[in-house]
Amino acid sequence: MKKIKNPEEVINPSVIKPGSRIYAAGNAATPQRLLSALAADDDIEQVELLGVLLLGDIEALFSEASCRRITHRVIFNGPASRAATNQDRAKYQLMHLSDIPRQLRSYLQPDLAFLTVSGPDNGGNFSLGTTVEAVLAAVETVKRAGGVVIAERNARMPFVLGGTIPGDMIDYLVDTDYPLPVSPIKSPDEAARRIGQIIARHYIQDGTTLQYGIGQVPEAVTDAILAKGVKDLGIHTELFADAMQRLVEVGVVSNRHTFTHTNFAMSSIFLAGDQEGYDWLDYNSSVQSRPCDYTNHILNIARQPRMVAINGAIGVDLHGNIWADSLQARKIFSGVGGQSDFLRGAALSPGGVPIIALKSTTSDGASKIVDKCPEGITTTAIAADQVVIVTEHGAFDPRGLAFSERAVGIAHLAEPEIREQLLKEIYDSPEFHHPAKALKDGVPKGITPYETS
Repeated sequence: MKKIKNPEEVINPSVIKPGSRIYAAGNAATPQRLLSALAADDDIEQVELLGVLLLGDIEALFSEASCRRITHRVIFNGPASRAATNQDRAKYQLMHLSDIPRQLRSYLQPDLAFLTVSGPDNGGNFSLGTTVEAVLAAVETVKRAGGVVIAERNARMPFVLGGTIPGDMIDYLVDTDYPLPVSPIKSPDEAARRIGQIIARHYIQDGTTLQYGIGQVPEAVTDAILAKGVKDLGIHTELFADAMQRLVEVGVVSNRHTFTHTNFAMSSIFLAGDQEGYDWLDYNSSVQSRPCDYTNHILNIARQPRMVAINGAIGVDLHGNIWADSLQARKIFSGVGGQSDFLRGAALSPGGVPIIALKSTTSDGASKIVDKCPEGITTTAIAADQVVIVTEHGAFDPRGLAFSERAVGIAHLAEPEIREQLLKEIYDSPEFHHPAKALKDGVPKGITPYETS
């Protein structure tokens, strides 16, 4: 390993040659100085860059000028890459989070890796910090090909236990010190609060293993869990954020019922609301990182007892199709990520429940519960996945129900005015078999209304 003073010492055409394919760590561990240097050097041409949700001060990386020199393969879209991906300047690389390491090793095969690390520890190992996902697979693939691994050692990056690499796997190391990307905590509104109460009341109990992410609904779920007094929880997740930190801090997370019988929560990505949250992760043995082909492997998820996976979505149709990465067929908002992994793994878990939690309308008042999904859109869960759907109006469990019964139940998750329009569509359509029989004592089968939950 060679220590360098400035990224430009290695981010130049003598190291980044035409035809190079780079994998960059993402989320809070996005190596912003390395990527900024890549964007700034006009002599670096005909290279490809892969990454999962690149965050931070990297807008220049996706400018029109940079995109003429760099072919982006965006695995998960974010604020910096969204315009480029949707305006013919970058490729959308569609894949499950669990499958990224295999894709890197077998098909994409990068020959350079850009990382952010912390350390070393007393054994000479460097932590991959807040983002493991497919970084370990990228490093191994690059080294096997005789390529180059370049790392930033950001002074603010915590040493997260679990995902480490020996120092001799890093070719160049540059010291940096700048703020890590954060995800500010959003206080739950009334709709999110109701969703959290429904989920905690009906699906979370002592010994449950949890997966959820960031936002108002996760915060509301955490509030409802603490109010209910649940204990002995486990955490097996792809993303660990402040909402889960709160559960660990108050002592309701024991992880003693998880299939590994460890005493630590397990995640592949960590994202905090402020630097204090990242400092909390530093050498904290109550949490550990693992690669995404471990955390998101469907069989590993299925082994967890009472696995409750809570994910969001952009929309749901009357069939039960769910979409979360796209606004339209070819307008990519985010990415498939690990939603399908956890929904299908939780469905196989003993006592597990796959949940899609979403407010019934957008901030502009458009319904997220619709008759049919947009034509050609990518679905992260198909109707046959048997996912429990929760809005502020109640929960719908499709398991054991027929097509027409499911349609009536899903319609009741919408706002009252939209609900009536959807029910009219159902009752007027000959394709739905006896939809009136989906009602029992005036309540659709599978529905638990918020008022009675």
